[in-house]
Amino acid sequence: MADVSTRVEKRETIPQIIRSNYVRWGRRTAMCMKMFGVWHRYSWQDYYENVKYFSLGLVSLGLARNDVVCIIGDNEPQWFWGEFAVQAAGGIATGVFVDSIPSEVKYIAEHSDSKFAIVNDQEQTDKLLEIKDGLPLLKKVIYWDPKGLRNYDDPALISFDEVIALGREYEKTHPGAFEETVESGRGDDIAFIYYTSGTTGLPKGAILTHRALITTARGFVNRYPMDEHDDLLSNFPAAWVGDSFFATIPHLLTGAKLNFPEEPETVAEDTREVGPNFVIYGPRQWEGLVSEIQVKMVDANPLKRFTYNLFLPVGHKIADMKFDGKTPGLFWKILHGIAYLALFRPLKDRLGLSKVRFAVTGSSVLSLDTFRLIHAIGVELRQCYASTEAGLISSHGKGEIKFESVGRPALGTELRITDKGELLVSSDCMFRGYHKDPEKTAITLIDGWCHTGDAVNIDEEGHLIFMDRLEHMGELSTGAKYAPQYIEGRLRFSPYIKDAMVIGGKDKDFVSAIINIDFAMVGKWAERHRIPYTTFVDLSQKKEVADLVRQDLERVNGYLPEQSRVRKFVLLHKEFDPDEAELTRTRKLRREFMETRYRDLIGAMYGNRDKVDVQAPVTYRDGRKGVVTTGIQVRSL
Repeated sequence: MADVSTRVEKRETIPQIIRSNYVRWGRRTAMCMKMFGVWHRYSWQDYYENVKYFSLGLVSLGLARNDVVCIIGDNEPQWFWGEFAVQAAGGIATGVFVDSIPSEVKYIAEHSDSKFAIVNDQEQTDKLLEIKDGLPLLKKVIYWDPKGLRNYDDPALISFDEVIALGREYEKTHPGAFEETVESGRGDDIAFIYYTSGTTGLPKGAILTHRALITTARGFVNRYPMDEHDDLLSNFPAAWVGDSFFATIPHLLTGAKLNFPEEPETVAEDTREVGPNFVIYGPRQWEGLVSEIQVKMVDANPLKRFTYNLFLPVGHKIADMKFDGKTPGLFWKILHGIAYLALFRPLKDRLGLSKVRFAVTGSSVLSLDTFRLIHAIGVELRQCYASTEAGLISSHGKGEIKFESVGRPALGTELRITDKGELLVSSDCMFRGYHKDPEKTAITLIDGWCHTGDAVNIDEEGHLIFMDRLEHMGELSTGAKYAPQYIEGRLRFSPYIKDAMVIGGKDKDFVSAIINIDFAMVGKWAERHRIPYTTFVDLSQKKEVADLVRQDLERVNGYLPEQSRVRKFVLLHKEFDPDEAELTRTRKLRREFMETRYRDLIGAMYGNRDKVDVQAPVTYRDGRKGVVTTGIQVRSL
């Protein structure tokens, strides 16, 4: 301890912060991981020692400064110990999403020149073994969950614990090597290569330094104060930069405890057990929570539905008063107190939000109706605007929440808006460039400014108004502008619409939409109204369902200028699917691919056709599978 404590003042890199936390907090709990229904605790000493000896083990296996190590697995302590161990040795980490197929894993491992791979379990190990012959630079595949791997004898395989054991042996002949390497780290050293989701093609590897990651996280903590007494939840994919910006590095900077749910299926239950003080979900997760509330209300008994319908307007009224800067009178305070006891407190507890001081959304546009409902139940939800390349750009502060904005610029961030409406950013949060792609780097980084590609306005109060990606901000043949993400976000608020893609363009004179129904919700609605159906395909083409969805389209059209309203729509016979490359791994629409794939449907909406025949695989309600030919109707508003 004494040897380490002589150097704790230096906190330029992530491993240096871990070292500092070890000296400061020692046996205090740093992480909790739920396994087989039991929460296991790891102290800062456990944290530090796992990072130290795994790092030394990697060095003993041949990891050199600036070597890249790819990591693929679920959010578990070993993922992060592996990442920080690589960085402590002067290496560079990169992440791969767990649901990536072998060819996608190979692309990232090959493009990044990865020398080692750290993987979770048998599934991820099999992916690496399948592609390793095409990765001549790959030395070892290191797994941390040995289940199912006992009989594997590939010489490239080694367990996480074996690498730690190698590190302990290495230290005996190289005392002080780890401490010296950590101390030599600099803020400008490369920490991570984040591969973007690739909405318009192959993923790009964004290079981020320790300084960029730490500065972004500090700006975030400045807006959302937390300390070592707080609980955080690790629920974002570790391969995504948002996890570092808004969870992992804030946890390191503040000492807040980081909690790992047992399985994706147990997140809701585990969140409720943890009772986090701060949560950050993407728009689809928040919209999913709202949809869950609405589904439960559909199935609730009459008394619960009556209580919900009676008191939710009270929550909306109080939230609206706060947004307008008004103080509720005595009558509304008493009424809200009753509503809180009868509805909001049990509802927040059910959602795992009972201890939340503030909550955040980001990544893409959130439906304004969803935003308002979360506030109505008593959760202070704020918008946050960030990107892999520019870091934290803006966020709502306390007492300055506006539905339509993404907040004020972050501390230390300079902004400009070009004549075309594109946002430019300059700060210490910016990335260094794209790995092996100087052309795209030169387009994005110009004279110290990051060209975000986002269409943004700034209002008279200094709040940023995010419209859309500049390339996705549509223009019709009439010259009218429309914002696809805005329309899609508002449509997704409907309990009957799971997803939507808005269509337009300079060769089109009106806006149209391809819509996914929410099969569960629409199915229940159909049963209540005695509308028979057999499959998703059958239900989606019912006239009654189209009329139901038309009501939501008319509601959204009411918020839009006349020339930007949706005029025609189709109800798709299937859900948008990331496994069919229709969505990215973070569930964003791949628009160019989708427009090509559904060109016949789009052509029908802008032609004189009222129906398009498609062949669709179906699963009947009794479990039988088959293929049917169905006509997808083009409908007008």
